[in-house]
Amino acid sequence: MNMKSSLTLLLTICTFLLYSSAELDGSLTYIWPLPAKSSSGNDTLSVDPELSLVVGGKGGDSSIIKDGFGRYKKIIFKHSSKSYPVNKRSVFDIGILKIVVLSDNEELQLGADESYFLLVEKRNGQSIIGEAYIEAKTVYGALRGLETFSQLCAFDYETKTVQIYKAPWYIVDKPRFAYRGLLLDTSRHYLPINVIKQIIESMSYAKLNVLHWHIIDEQSFPLEVPSYPNLWKGSYTKWERYTVEDAYDIVSFAKMRGINVMAEVDIPGHAESWGAGYPDLWPSPSCREPLDVAKNFTFDVISGILTDLRKIFPFGLFHLGGDEVNTDCWNSTSHVKQWLLDHNMTTKDAYQYFVLRAQEIAISKGWTPVNWEETFNTFASKLNPRTIVHNWLGGGVCAKAVAKGFRCIFSNQGFWYLDHLDVPWDDVYKAEPLEGINDTSMQDLVIGGEVCMWAETADTSVVQQTIWPRAAAAAERMWSKREAISSGNITLTALPRLHYFRCLLNRRGVPAAPVTNDYARQPPTGPASCYEQ
Repeated sequence: MNMKSSLTLLLTICTFLLYSSAELDGSLTYIWPLPAKSSSGNDTLSVDPELSLVVGGKGGDSSIIKDGFGRYKKIIFKHSSKSYPVNKRSVFDIGILKIVVLSDNEELQLGADESYFLLVEKRNGQSIIGEAYIEAKTVYGALRGLETFSQLCAFDYETKTVQIYKAPWYIVDKPRFAYRGLLLDTSRHYLPINVIKQIIESMSYAKLNVLHWHIIDEQSFPLEVPSYPNLWKGSYTKWERYTVEDAYDIVSFAKMRGINVMAEVDIPGHAESWGAGYPDLWPSPSCREPLDVAKNFTFDVISGILTDLRKIFPFGLFHLGGDEVNTDCWNSTSHVKQWLLDHNMTTKDAYQYFVLRAQEIAISKGWTPVNWEETFNTFASKLNPRTIVHNWLGGGVCAKAVAKGFRCIFSNQGFWYLDHLDVPWDDVYKAEPLEGINDTSMQDLVIGGEVCMWAETADTSVVQQTIWPRAAAAAERMWSKREAISSGNITLTALPRLHYFRCLLNRRGVPAAPVTNDYARQPPTGPASCYEQ
């Protein structure tokens, strides 16, 4: 055995000893993300495989609740055996899950109430609540409570029953940030509809609530736009496309899981693929992006796209991109150069003009515009005050944006760009959206954050193991109380729990990669337990 192998073996043994002891640590709560407030006991309760749903409140009868209960029941009872004494309910401690939803308002927008209360205890003579109880103001809070309940349930291989350890459980929970997103890029590599749905499903397990769908970019335009039907000629092939019905399906599927879908049309750069169907959008055959700022046709197409997309995407936020705009070829294209002279504009002025005109179109459709930070960095004073600034280039941007009264989304590429495969879980976990912002009123302007799955080197074969488990580290940062997850040694307080959650994802069919690999999405380096890697 060489020195490297000896060190690897030693590290494996130390890791095993560390996490074997950590898993026995009763102070750890194996719920991800960590709830705002919880207490537990020392009882072990068995759960009836025929667990039944009882609903109450104005919103309890919602199909969102019934479908959610059905999904989670299948997850909880994956191992159910016909040998169970299913007709003898008395042998099980928990036979009913009651869900009370106080409001029947199912509108899903930024700031929808996701709080919930969860009580799990054995029925006894003094209990007036019942065996397991979730109460929430909205159906979306109830879904978060269902997720937490499902994480409390574990299959016991000795008794062949589902059990809940450390009962009774009393949990009062709510998210720290209203916006907890994952960007999915389907332009650099096309992702089939069923894969997108698998990712949305997995997002709900970590209580993420916004899918930022970066549908189109310079490489391909896979989306059907009825107003301009030639646009999706920019798709890679005729088989790598999304119909209007596909997009509706994605939005509906996500809503049933309490997840908003924010579409992005990245302009004026990142748009070369548009010209495959409408070459007039290119300033010239040798200048294919940014889009032609001098033609009204360009803005007619943008308006047509947004009109069509508004029918599909009800979420109040719409991403207009605006990043990485190299305007050099505007100056070298004769008719654009003449237009600049006629309007007494530099190319920088034209970039500003383009972004602001696109914002006006989006606002006219009832959307709040989101733009990448370059727009703020270049002409902050000119941006529409409703603009949400999306940070990505580095730290300190949200602090500057909120100081000027803008709202901000945190996605510092050094930590939360999932295509950066060398960023370890703990750097993802420790990245703080409110870093450098101490004023409470300004902190409130940071609506949340987003991990970004750019797809230059990720397709269906690796996308989910690139997202998970590192996205979960950010998900806890965005959901849980800052003080609860920012103190102590996270190798002892967070890492064993993240191992546990990664294994939970694997059990649910999500191909989450090992947590502690030096390079994300790599397979295991050798034989070991899921809970050690």
